[in-house]
Amino acid sequence: MDKLDYERSLAGEYPYIAGVDEVGRGPLAGPVVAAAVILPLDCDFTGVNDSKKLSKKKREALAAYIKEHALACCIFEVNERTIDKINIREATRKAMKGAVEGLSLTPSLVLTDGDLTLDIALPQKSIIKGDALVCSIGAASILAKVYRDALMERAASLYPEYAFERNAGYGTAAHIQAIREVGICPMHRRTFVTKFWDGRERLSPPNT
Repeated sequence: MDKLDYERSLAGEYPYIAGVDEVGRGPLAGPVVAAAVILPLDCDFTGVNDSKKLSKKKREALAAYIKEHALACCIFEVNERTIDKINIREATRKAMKGAVEGLSLTPSLVLTDGDLTLDIALPQKSIIKGDALVCSIGAASILAKVYRDALMERAASLYPEYAFERNAGYGTAAHIQAIREVGICPMHRRTFVTKFWDGRERLSPPNT
């Protein structure tokens, strides 16, 4: 990670740079979650990287540090029903836009991971593999993943059949087998499970 070198190189023109990233585009269940964060340029963010390259313990420690030191940060989720309605690409754009618009400080430039353009009235730039190349985007990826993983761990207590605490809603073999055996729950994305879902639904959590 470049330790804010990229942001510093643009600071003269853009003093408040927001990094934006999302997690949860691929899972069969749960929301897509985006985070936006504006980092101070005089702080040490050593260790920030693409969240997928960090251990759970390291991610959680960095997430706490980022939230403590960020000038502004916001997390925004778009649920599975909306994903089914507007498709995952548009849901991702909606989540990222919501995270940017929820910041308490208006950014002068928005840097997004990947190739998505957001419907915002602010200067923006997309950076492929930005979560590994730009510190503020990496920080956003960490906040989004820690938030979403915790959400899916809570969901696991309601729907233990799917082992969300282990797979975070992704389509592991065990998760797919559970859908085949007991059907889907309200957290599943119907448009993502058509190949192996027989129409059965678990409409409420067990023991309710």
